[in-house]
Amino acid sequence: MSKFILTFLLLLSVSWVWAQSEELTDEEQASYRALADSIESSLIYQHGTIDLENGMATLHVPEGYKFLDAKQSAYVLTDLWGNPPSPVLGMLFLEEAGPLSDSLTYAVEISYSEEGFIDDEDAQDLDYDDLLEEMQDDAEEGNVARAEAGYEAVHLVGWAAAPFYDADNKKLHWAKELQFEGEPVSTLNYNIRVLGRRGYLNLNAIGGMEVLPQFQQDVDQVLASVSFNEGHRYSDFNPDVDRIAAYGIGGLIAGKLLTKVGFLAVLAKFWKVIALAVAGAFGAFRKKIFPSKS
Repeated sequence: MSKFILTFLLLLSVSWVWAQSEELTDEEQASYRALADSIESSLIYQHGTIDLENGMATLHVPEGYKFLDAKQSAYVLTDLWGNPPSPVLGMLFLEEAGPLSDSLTYAVEISYSEEGFIDDEDAQDLDYDDLLEEMQDDAEEGNVARAEAGYEAVHLVGWAAAPFYDADNKKLHWAKELQFEGEPVSTLNYNIRVLGRRGYLNLNAIGGMEVLPQFQQDVDQVLASVSFNEGHRYSDFNPDVDRIAAYGIGGLIAGKLLTKVGFLAVLAKFWKVIALAVAGAFGAFRKKIFPSKS
């Protein structure tokens, strides 16, 4: 399978170059589509109610979405998109899109972090402008580590959507606009955190900045789709036995995500290949394979 993926990625890159310079032959088009279709058709999606983390939480797949389980999501993130291996509970895709489809606009990675109970008392006192400045400074410092790890610098431009904390439902969400060095357009990183007894669920959406209006329309149903089950909820915290996290809401937002070599870094870097090659090459293919009748 690894050899197959490498072949596909090579063909993907070569096809992008070809698409910019000349028409592809029918055989080249067919080979390209066959490889992509083979991968897409091998993925099995789910709908309805999904148990997460051995019953710790429940996901009700939102209308218009489909869910990819942990094993397949790890395959997509690591083998297809080139990320280092890391724990993942699953991914959400829009119903009409897949990881290599030309209609892909964004994907939502779902994971769980057991870092302790997060005290939310600081939420009402946070100054998000001050927090943003601290995060921007941290991002620039983090670029040193990123360079050592072989990744380009990434700059935190600002809030794409200011943080909002729903104290009643213990759900936090915000969006950052990121600029990866050498990339002509900014990247959207939309973060959702659902607080629980011993940690939190992460739902991270990655795409181009143009995706923001669409995701803002969708975010309410995504937020409502996931929750911790009884015994694991925020209200189930027991100070006698449960560990308390070393940070609060401010620390959760600030997090050292920009220095982490993981989903954010690599997907944003690889997004150029996905977005340009798929949209560009498949767009060129579509014109030739499915010419307009108008």
